[in-house]
Order: sequence, then structure tokens, then C-alpha cells
Amino acid sequence: MTTTRRSALQLLGATSVAATAGLAVQAAGSRPAAAHTGSPSRRVPEGLRPGGELDLLIADMAARDVFSGCVLITYRGRTVLSRSHGMADKARSVPNGPDTLFGLMSIAKLFTAVAVAQLAQRGLLRYYDTVGQHLDGFAAEVADRVTIHHLLTHTSGLGDPFGDPGFWEAARTWTSVQQAMDGVGGFVRRQTLAFPPGAGSGYSNSGYHVLGEIVARVSGQEYHDYVREHIFRAAGMGSADFYTPPRLRDDRRIAHGYYRPEGSADRIENLGEQIFLPGAYATCAQLERFAHALWEEKLLNPAYTRLTLSPKVPMLPPPGPVALTVFTGYGPGATLAGDRWSYGHSGGASNGGVGELVFYPDSGYVTVILSNYEMESIRGIPGLTRKLIVEQG
Repeated sequence: MTTTRRSALQLLGATSVAATAGLAVQAAGSRPAAAHTGSPSRRVPEGLRPGGELDLLIADMAARDVFSGCVLITYRGRTVLSRSHGMADKARSVPNGPDTLFGLMSIAKLFTAVAVAQLAQRGLLRYYDTVGQHLDGFAAEVADRVTIHHLLTHTSGLGDPFGDPGFWEAARTWTSVQQAMDGVGGFVRRQTLAFPPGAGSGYSNSGYHVLGEIVARVSGQEYHDYVREHIFRAAGMGSADFYTPPRLRDDRRIAHGYYRPEGSADRIENLGEQIFLPGAYATCAQLERFAHALWEEKLLNPAYTRLTLSPKVPMLPPPGPVALTVFTGYGPGATLAGDRWSYGHSGGASNGGVGELVFYPDSGYVTVILSNYEMESIRGIPGLTRKLIVEQG
């Protein structure tokens, strides 16, 4: 993924934020996307439909320049609400739209997790395999004790390379994908464990980098190539891809990230802070296709789909208008609200970019929120969306 200094600890793991309510009006410049053929069921709450409570909240936030991005809600594969607000590229006056590609940040961990599950399904690895069974160069405490299960569930004790001394100085010298992958791997291999594997829980970007290396070693393909072929292409995700800074600057389909530096009233573009580490980019519709491909067992067989989604380790729930019971799965988070299970992941960078993918296999909903503003730019949207879905009963 494309990373920056300011994205540091929360680069790949923003949590959903609590819902906020308020009076709102339809913002000028909102561009509904074309719906799927057919119409949503009448069971869909009015609050989720165009002109409803959620639509008004998003429009108000966009009108106040709080939110810039796209939101897509589908029910049983049919569009309930699709909205695009703000600018993908302010300098060139390119608006956000249904075909805009947004940085996915930590949502991309879902692709790594599915890749691991595919290889496990083929018998090429096992969840209790240790790091040392597949990779070289790690200290014994990691090589012999950290398993793929630990890496997937953030219980390995590994941390985050972006805060390691010298990381950013080294990162600015990387000029190829392989150099960046090797460079990150070098910093991860020098880390010590914060706790014995399985004895605690700590969100770990390092752990998922190690999983990416394992995917490459076991599959015989470069990690990004494996995901392109076996996930993006298999799920019908079209232009979803991994992009590096040169393409971020030149491709008009890609939303640039914007943030307000401390003490400034104006947002600036973050491209000047990017390093050469490929980031996953997709549209809302492409993530919706991925969600359906995963739960409809098009990427994994039924047994490994259930294994990937099922709850593993309990987590503290985020604040919000709905009481939640939250677990890590093997990649996706598993959340119980009332009697509704949902699955997904979120991600964010402090210098512009935040998103969330949530899907409800039992009831057929998928919700995708992608923004090219700060993490706070979607505050209230995920919580209200979940509340309206769960209260439907």
C-alpha cells in the first residue's frame, strides 16, 4: 500500500466511529450512480433510501466540506443508495464519482487473508504453521513460535514498522515494488515481540506484511500478482489494482488524499508524502463485488469461507448507537449487533483517506464508505448505517 509518515500507526486500521445526527439538506453536486437492474425490496428502511436519514446526513457533511468520497449501499445485489461528493483531484477539477478509485488502506488486509485461505484450501500451508516454516531471517522467538493463526488474528506480538527508527529515511530511497517489499521486510525482521504469541492482542501491520511474504513464497508468485489473479480477477473487480506514486499522480480515476496540517484551515494534497509501496485502490462497486464473491463462496469453498469469517478473538467494540459484540476473524472482523452478524474491515490514514466495507450475508446488505479526506470525515456514517440495518429487524 502507499504509505506516508503521517499515516503511521493508524494507517491500516481505523475503527468505525460513532454516528451523529442532525438536520441536513441535499447538497449540490451529489451524483447518484446508476442502479442495478430492478428495485430494492420494500423491506429496505426508508432511512437508507435516497432522501432518507442517511442520505441527508451524508449530503450535509459534504455541503460543509467535512466528507469527500463515495457511499454505496446494496441489498441483495441491488443498489439502495449510491452517492458521490467532493473532488478526486482538486487541481484538475476532477470530481469523485462511481468510477473513482480510492485507497483502501487496511481494507486490503481482507485480500491477504483470503489469499492465505486459498493456499490453505489447496493444502499448501496450515494455520498452525510457524513463520520459520516458510520464511528466513527471523529471530527464533518469531520463527519458531509465531503461527499464521497469530498473524491473522493480531495476536503475534509483532507491531508496526512505520514507527521504527530509520524507516522513513530508508523508505524514501525505494524505487521499485520489490525493493519496497524487501525493505519493509527488513524492518519487520528486526522487531522484538511485545508479548508472547497468543498471550495478548495488538493490531499489527507487520504481521500482515509477513503474511504477504508467505503468500508469495508458498504460491511462487509476487504477492501483488497473486492477489490480482486470484482475488481481483476472480471477483470481477475490474480496474481494482495496486498503484504506486507515479500512477497516483497521472491516473485521473484515482482520488488524491487531502488533509489539514496542524494549525491550518486549508487542506493540502498528500501525494508529496508518498513512498514507493504499492497501495490497493478500488471503487465502491468493486468492493461490493468482492464482498459478494467472498460470502457466496466464489473465492473459497464453503468450509474455508466459514473458517475465514467465523469469530476467533474477542475485541473491545467501538462506540456507537448500537451495542456491538466484536471479534477478529481470519482477516474480516465479525460483529454481532442484536441478532445480526456482519463482517468486514475498515482502514484510514491520518493524512487523507478512510474507508469501511461491511457485509451482512444473512440479510443481504453490503455497505461501502470510501473517503479521500481525514479519518474523521466519515464520522457518523458507519454507525447510522448499521443502526438502520439492525433496527430493520
